[in-house]
Amino acid sequence: MTKANMPVNIRPMRATDAVAWRRLWTDYLTFYETTLPDTVKEATFSRLLDPACPDLNAVVAENDNGLIGLCHYIFHRHCWRIEDTIYLQDLFVAPIARGTGCGRKLIEAIYSIADHAGTPSVYWTTQSDNVTGRRLYDRVGMLTDFIKYQRPTV
Repeated sequence: MTKANMPVNIRPMRATDAVAWRRLWTDYLTFYETTLPDTVKEATFSRLLDPACPDLNAVVAENDNGLIGLCHYIFHRHCWRIEDTIYLQDLFVAPIARGTGCGRKLIEAIYSIADHAGTPSVYWTTQSDNVTGRRLYDRVGMLTDFIKYQRPTV
C-alpha cells in the first residue's frame, strides 16, 4: 500500500482527542512561527466542543497511528448572500501524514458539511510562501484577488 492509499478517516473532534489535538495544534503554531499561552489553547479546545458555541467547529483526520490532521472552521453570516458562509480557519496535517491525501480529505469534509448545511461558500487564507499547501489549494479551491488587512497590534 502506498502512502497516498493509506486509509484516512475524517470525523468530528471529540473531548477524548484533547492530548492529540494539543500536539497537532502546537505543531501547527510552530509551522506558522507563533506560540500561544496555554490559556488560549485550553479555551480554543473548549470552544471547539462547546454546544453553546455552534458556529466554531472542528474535524480531525485519523489513521492507525491516531490523529494526523485537524481542521477548524467557523460558520458565519455574510452581507452579500442569504446563506451563511464557512471560514476554514486552521488546517494542519502532521508531516508523517503528508502525501496521504489527508489535507484534501479535510477540505472535502468541510465542503460536504457546507453542502449539507446549505452553505455553498467556503473560504480560507494561507501565507503566500506556503508552497506545499498552495499546491493543494490550487487543486481544490480558487485563488481570489483579495489581500488581507488587519488591525495593527495594540
